[in-house]
Amino acid sequence: MDERLQKILAQWGVASRRGAEQMILEGRVRLNGYAVQLGQKADPERDWIEVDGKLLQPESRPQLIYLLLHKPAGVVTTCNDPQNRETVLDLLPSQFRQDYKVYPVGRLDADSTGALLLTNDGNVTFCLTHPRHSVPKTYHVWVQGHPSESVLEAWRQGVILADRLTLPAEVRVLDLNKEAQTLLEIVLREGRNRQIRRVATQLGFPVLQLHRVAIGSIYLQQLPSGQYRPLQDTEIDFLQTQADQFQPELPNPIAVGR
Repeated sequence: MDERLQKILAQWGVASRRGAEQMILEGRVRLNGYAVQLGQKADPERDWIEVDGKLLQPESRPQLIYLLLHKPAGVVTTCNDPQNRETVLDLLPSQFRQDYKVYPVGRLDADSTGALLLTNDGNVTFCLTHPRHSVPKTYHVWVQGHPSESVLEAWRQGVILADRLTLPAEVRVLDLNKEAQTLLEIVLREGRNRQIRRVATQLGFPVLQLHRVAIGSIYLQQLPSGQYRPLQDTEIDFLQTQADQFQPELPNPIAVGR
């Protein structure tokens, strides 16, 4: 089956999809002996694909791994931390880090908890983290104070952050307590850095706790904090369908030598 070369390279673990695009632009990828252009298609079962002079072998294709982790507070969403803090990869058996080379998809800041995907599928990662894609993510958020309906409606419509309007969000009240705190359910279709915390502070209702309960149709449910589980087949199908349907604009190609 013919697919874009950058998608093939990402699926085979050669690089992320963005990295694969850059490799193609730099002339490091050849198809049947010839340099390729961005967007060109191939069939890895039929065509000869070389990267940096090395032939991709079908038998060397890595097993694709998809995991859901319940990230605890205080753990950083990265593969390596220069401050030697505990990372999300430290919560997994070593085989996932060493043999399968999984990595987190997107991020949750250190103080936040909840659903985090990890995979070695570069194509899915590219899709879910691309600014133009919009897989909804659902959060349960405790804020200080009781925001009025007008404040909630402003949040739903969009708030200016760094001179740019946030996309519309779904925001509803789940609970109130006697300590003047409100539990909100927030569904976002974009993921700017610390977006919920920044918007809440700007509106005058700072975040006390932030917990992600779902990524698209993939729900955390009763998974204990610090534990992980493999995705179910239907959940993997959801991710792969999202990736297959996503067609970002291609960068302008540059001339490459043969």
